[in-house]
Amino acid sequence: MSRVSRYEIDLDLALLMVSAARSAAEQLDACVSIAVVDAGGQLIAFARMDGAEIAGPVLARDKAYTAVAHRTDTGSLSDLTAPGGQLAGMYAADGGRYITFAGGIPLWDGSRVSGGVGVSGGTAEQDEQVAQVAAQTFDEAAR
Repeated sequence: MSRVSRYEIDLDLALLMVSAARSAAEQLDACVSIAVVDAGGQLIAFARMDGAEIAGPVLARDKAYTAVAHRTDTGSLSDLTAPGGQLAGMYAADGGRYITFAGGIPLWDGSRVSGGVGVSGGTAEQDEQVAQVAAQTFDEAAR
């Protein structure tokens, strides 16, 4: 029997991802919260930029959690969870933690999810762009 192995996100990498995301947000003139979680959806690193919205810390963490739990970016869930969609009402599951708008991205190691990143506070497009920078930082480290 083979053992499952995957690239783990340690604190140093998570902080590097947060730093890269923060720099990207600053370039976009966005004030955001950034969360990096492990494969179980547990928080590893978090930052809230000065002036970021008060809802951002919860939303960023839950976007990362949702991305891990569903192994997809959160923006792709919007249509599926809308009224009449195949997953309508999903957002209410797990105590309401599932976030179905842009800014959450799973972090892949081959065919397994090693964690996730969530960003909240900018526009949907800004949140997605900043999360992509963090995910790219993970990809570069995992190579």
